[in-house]
Amino acid sequence: MSRDVADSRPVILAVHPDAEAVARITSELSRYERDYRVVCGSSPETALSQLETMREEGVSVAIVLAARCEAARLKGEKLLEQVNSIHPHAKRGLLIEFGGWGDDDTTEAIRNAMAHGHMDYYVLEPWNPPDELFHRTVSEFLHEWRRANAEGRREITVVADRWSSRGHEIRNLLTRNGVPHAFHVSDSDEGKRLLAECGYPGCAEPVVVRPDGEALVNPSNQELAASGYRVPTEVRDTGRYDVAVIGAGPAGLAAAVYGASEGLRTVMVEREAPGGQAGQSSRIENYLGFPAGLSGSDLARRATDQARRLGAELLTVQDAITLRVEGSGRFVELSGGGTLSANCVLIASGVSYRQLDTPGFPELTGAGIYYGAALTEARACRDQHVVVIGGANSAGQAAVYFSGYAGAVTMLVRGPSLEKSMSHYLIEQIAQLPNVDVRNSTQAIGAEGEDGHLRRLRVRGPDGESVLDADACFVFIGASPRTDWLDGVIARDDRGFILAGLDVRADGWPLKRDPYLLETSVPGVFVAGDVRARSIKRVASAVGEGSMAVSLVHQYLVDA
Repeated sequence: MSRDVADSRPVILAVHPDAEAVARITSELSRYERDYRVVCGSSPETALSQLETMREEGVSVAIVLAARCEAARLKGEKLLEQVNSIHPHAKRGLLIEFGGWGDDDTTEAIRNAMAHGHMDYYVLEPWNPPDELFHRTVSEFLHEWRRANAEGRREITVVADRWSSRGHEIRNLLTRNGVPHAFHVSDSDEGKRLLAECGYPGCAEPVVVRPDGEALVNPSNQELAASGYRVPTEVRDTGRYDVAVIGAGPAGLAAAVYGASEGLRTVMVEREAPGGQAGQSSRIENYLGFPAGLSGSDLARRATDQARRLGAELLTVQDAITLRVEGSGRFVELSGGGTLSANCVLIASGVSYRQLDTPGFPELTGAGIYYGAALTEARACRDQHVVVIGGANSAGQAAVYFSGYAGAVTMLVRGPSLEKSMSHYLIEQIAQLPNVDVRNSTQAIGAEGEDGHLRRLRVRGPDGESVLDADACFVFIGASPRTDWLDGVIARDDRGFILAGLDVRADGWPLKRDPYLLETSVPGVFVAGDVRARSIKRVASAVGEGSMAVSLVHQYLVDA
């Protein structure tokens, strides 16, 4: 295959042994040809050779679609397995006929390939043009690929030292809020040029350059939100709300959606970005209604758009700092200086990743050591050694995600195995990844850096202590609730999680009726999601609690 050097479009490649099917697929994919180069054929072997040539020539491959044909020497699922090593960032789909799930062999092939990480999802072959079901899957593939791999200038540009802790915080905040942006290291040629153009040559602090050319030097989170990506940060309605939702994780987002849809004047406050911890998940595979899985950021974006469309207000980079109870009024003071007045309050503030106080970790946080997935660092980890500390689902999802970028991923798991703390589907995926090494009964006992960033970890395992070279370390060691601001107001357990329902009857419950299921020790103040004592730490359960809380708010308002 010869390549037109002037054609820099990423490639969509499809292969099917049937000539008529190839013609239909080629016709359907033609709508993408303005931005992508479409390559279709009938031979898996030829396609494999083309893909290898594309790798040698530095061609980006966005999607590979391969049909499953029993007669083919190289079956579609086997071709996709090899694509994973040739173009690891390409989205891979197995083309099947409508009703293919009715064939046991096809069903088994799909399940095995997805469990082993050899493909992303199956794709129904197009039939009647235009086949919008086919295009929906292709468009979702392209959306995910583009978000992870797009190069070049975006709406906002961040210029900072590669290991700047504040620079990382800014990029992470932009990423989690879904704000398109580019990043340039301050001592790179492009970084130097941008700093000179905006009047801050040699600036040691992070600089955010807006599309209109205005430069913000080390902006606060509120300045970045208000000026950088233009979202509300201050209370706009001076009246009283029916319900104030504190936290925009899955529970808070569900409450905002259901509250607004049922006519309640609803406001939601989020200290960082919609989605909470779930919003940092690279892939949620077991959420009902999304058979191909979805990223936490996509789930948060969809839910946020839905809540806004239905009329809920959202205040970002604002934190609740005080809850006051005055008669029937519930008042929430915010970190930005405003105060919310509401008939009811739903606390869905979630939890924060617990931080390690192991020697070296505090000093290197943000400079090679990160808490949570920190997906913004993935591209910087290409071909490097990444360490993931933790053995639950969040750690497993991060290990799978970073394996597509890093040269090697090492998981440090404190327990003897992953079986008790991680979902089976994730354990299977990790077992099939050749560049992921799981070290059980092992923990980090120190971190060491050079030139201001992480270089190595000291670890202790079954064979004693050793030193592990590391370029980046992502920590998932459990979580702590964000409830200090409720001290002396709301009853909590000894770990700080909020008590609710019958658990609060012995804590001075003031009414004759029993507290509602999700009601705290203060009537009219409810709790949902991970911050609730004895909650189930799953996205689906948090969404269920958030929606259930709205029904209880209605009941409270009727009875009040």
